[in-house]
Amino acid sequence: MRYITPRKAASGLGSARSGTTHHWHITVSSVALIILTPLFLIAVGQAIGLPQAEVAAHFGRPFPAIITALFVIVGMTHFIKGSQGGAIADYVHGSTQHMLMVAIAIFGWGVIAAAIFALAKMAFTTPVI
Repeated sequence: MRYITPRKAASGLGSARSGTTHHWHITVSSVALIILTPLFLIAVGQAIGLPQAEVAAHFGRPFPAIITALFVIVGMTHFIKGSQGGAIADYVHGSTQHMLMVAIAIFGWGVIAAAIFALAKMAFTTPVI
């Protein structure tokens, strides 16, 4: 049996070799979401009630488009990492765990792709007013 001091155990990455990285990703994305959420609500709030052409023009501008893209990317990667490392890894086991992890990754990246596509389409399409 090998004796490991608390300092030695704390200086590594942990028994799974990814716990510290996962924790830092969740922490950093949480702080980013604290900043991005009010900005996203302001960007979306300005477009509420506008006709479709004006909404497309609004999200075709750099500030609302960049804030929305960052919010979706950071939010969905936070969702993917959090659900895979938290709920699924703790409560589901075996092949079901692997299938759910893949399904959540596909869903999250699909939402990111759809949002970026929609923003790009609004940015590069001239709205008919």
